[in-house]
Amino acid sequence: MAGQFFLHWNPVAPSANQPAWRPNLRSKAALRQAPRRHFCDPSLAVAALGGSPDRLLKDLEWLGLLFESLVIRDLRVLAQALDGEVFHYRDDYGIEVDAIVQLRDGRWGAIEVKLGQGQVEAAAAGLLRFRQQIDTRRTGEPAFLAVVCGSGYGYRRADGIAVVPVGALGP
Repeated sequence: MAGQFFLHWNPVAPSANQPAWRPNLRSKAALRQAPRRHFCDPSLAVAALGGSPDRLLKDLEWLGLLFESLVIRDLRVLAQALDGEVFHYRDDYGIEVDAIVQLRDGRWGAIEVKLGQGQVEAAAAGLLRFRQQIDTRRTGEPAFLAVVCGSGYGYRRADGIAVVPVGALGP
């Protein structure tokens, strides 16, 4: 009952907008500018739907979306301490990035969020396609490209992309 009262009393608190990143692009791709919505606390969605660990493990796609919300929340907290913001990116060519962290001084980095280690290769390929699409003469080179995943070890791939377990995120 208390959770229902909180949700009714303050409907904005359980989720937050993640605005779209607006870089200068070389291509004529139309950018999708609508903000994405994430839960500030993904456990609210699980509790509201009567979720359990067994049910979550039977729907890994939904668990991945909840994990993404968790990581975006953490990135927002970390970026805020550095006077930065967290955006998302998607264009009409099908290129999308889960998080662009940009600091006020213009430095930025791109992050893909994947629950499992088996998804790192595809996420890294997507980040490399994204990097080719961006006009770095105007936006500057990315300070980093990274894949944040649910577990495993952190390392830097030969292509320069960092693979970071969520437990290693920090200032």
